[in-house]
Amino acid sequence: METLVYRFESGSRVPPPKAQLVGVVGSGNLEVLIEPCALDGACSIEITTAAVGFGAIWEAVMRDFHARWQLADTRISINDMGATPAVVSLRLDQAAETIMGAPA
Repeated sequence: METLVYRFESGSRVPPPKAQLVGVVGSGNLEVLIEPCALDGACSIEITTAAVGFGAIWEAVMRDFHARWQLADTRISINDMGATPAVVSLRLDQAAETIMGAPA
């Protein structure tokens, strides 16, 4: 298992005071939890993954997600069992859209 942590400053969209969980890690996929958190306007993403050694790919997917959603004061936790980057992106968008509505 590997844990990766990313932090993005400069977000502009603050989630409402509720958490949102999507996906099921036990299915060989991943789960994403998005929750509001006082982070001085930042978005923190922590990933626990069974796929060790893919940090550069995870970073690219997280940067792309942050560019689309611009979340601020948000903590995202991802538990992964080897999902592809496309599935990761889909689950992140699904969680963000559920909690925030359509992207800005």
